[in-house]
Amino acid sequence: MLESKHYAALDRSSEIELTVIGRKSGREISRPVWFVREGNILYLLPLQGSETNWYKNMQKNPNLKISGDGQEIITGNGKAITDQMKVKEVIEKFKSKYENSDVKKYYTKFDVCVELDLKQQ
Repeated sequence: MLESKHYAALDRSSEIELTVIGRKSGREISRPVWFVREGNILYLLPLQGSETNWYKNMQKNPNLKISGDGQEIITGNGKAITDQMKVKEVIEKFKSKYENSDVKKYYTKFDVCVELDLKQQ
């Protein structure tokens, strides 16, 4: 279970550092991503849906590392969500946190999302 300092770091942040293992290179690849935390679940929405490279990498190796405020927060297995009703719920959460216009501006395909259980640690 995450410590309260980790939840506080997530709550202060609008983006986190996501690290995946490259499906071809086998090396760690990091990039900043937006997220929504709801209780013990962290939701990620790939910018180009199932065509996003970090999502493709996660499908081959689901191990994700999340960092924020310069510290590692959690390492765990991401779960791909393709159920369109659930994906729509997550999109609405992103629109609430980041503004509808920004989500429409940056995200181009809405066919998947990723769930990471923060209790895994």
